[in-house]
Amino acid sequence: MRKPLALLATAHLQGFAEEFSPDLIIPVPLHLKRLKERGFNQAVLLGEIFAKRWGVQLSRNNLQRIRWTEPQVNLGAAERAANVKGAFALIDGAEIHNRRIFLVDDVYTTGSTAKECSRVLKKAGSAEIAVITVARGVAP
Repeated sequence: MRKPLALLATAHLQGFAEEFSPDLIIPVPLHLKRLKERGFNQAVLLGEIFAKRWGVQLSRNNLQRIRWTEPQVNLGAAERAANVKGAFALIDGAEIHNRRIFLVDDVYTTGSTAKECSRVLKKAGSAEIAVITVARGVAP
């Protein structure tokens, strides 16, 4: 399912990608426990297609989820923000410094995850961040 969604997104976002001119694509990371349960990170799978299609470097492991977070699906907006606060960190801030970044997540609901990841990337000195998702959820 990733390929049709990613190709649809790349076609739809081609003009924006050319205008934004990203230096780096960073997928939202899963916690190691969830990655082992699932066997894949959907944001990485999408990011691979975006990186290939747009000729942009994919940074798979620099942004890390450093603590377990509860699945966001049954949480309200305030609970989602609290759930992901402090959950992400960078291994190498120098890779981010002064770079234009596409942050990739599969679903955007309240934006809590994207905001927290963006906060970490901004703190490391990223020049600009744009968030790409392939689905829009509605918070409970």
